[in-house]
Amino acid sequence: MSGGREDFREILRLVRPGTRVLDIGCGEGVLLEMMAQEKNIDGRGLEISPSGVAACLTRGLAVVQGDADRDLADFPTQAFDYAVLSQTLQAVREPRRVLEELLRIAERAVVSFPNFGHWRVRWALLAGGRMPMTGSLPTPWYETQNIHLCTVGDFVDLCDELGVEIEAAGAMAEGQPVREINPRSYVENLRAESAIFLLSRRTRTDGSTPDDRRPAKRASDDLFG
Repeated sequence: MSGGREDFREILRLVRPGTRVLDIGCGEGVLLEMMAQEKNIDGRGLEISPSGVAACLTRGLAVVQGDADRDLADFPTQAFDYAVLSQTLQAVREPRRVLEELLRIAERAVVSFPNFGHWRVRWALLAGGRMPMTGSLPTPWYETQNIHLCTVGDFVDLCDELGVEIEAAGAMAEGQPVREINPRSYVENLRAESAIFLLSRRTRTDGSTPDDRRPAKRASDDLFG
């Protein structure tokens, strides 16, 4: 696995064996294949790129072509145990609605994204007056697919607004293990190059919470074990 996809390692640790997983923006299916082989998941994928879908089908994966902004509404409520959105949130047109859909169709969501509040990003803007390029933002502004960059603090605010429970959060940097963080910390908003979150709804429509139906276990044991 490339050093730039530390989130893949953590998602693989997080997902419980034999669960139902939807990977949104699954690319060529690398993560989906890993989860199928190592965790025996019942996996599905949604990918906008025809070439990505073709690569997934070649791997024998159940992937359909679709757009997260438009096509998540077609999935039934609570059809999956996990919905995974890995380094894709910043590229969708309606991040708020996509996040709501993730937690409608799945019990839990795993979301990772580059942190625009990282100190190197701030310094590039302050000192150079240019859009930054970092390990998590490697593409020039005129070629990037990113249209809704956010900071860790911005994402926490959105979760609060939507009534989303943050079960665990971690900071990522290329070539380093994920480090558990308090996502509400100003310092961590400066230090995290990228971030990964494990999310759930605080209360479901039936009044239960995600852990009502499973043995008690710290979420961070899953994410950072």
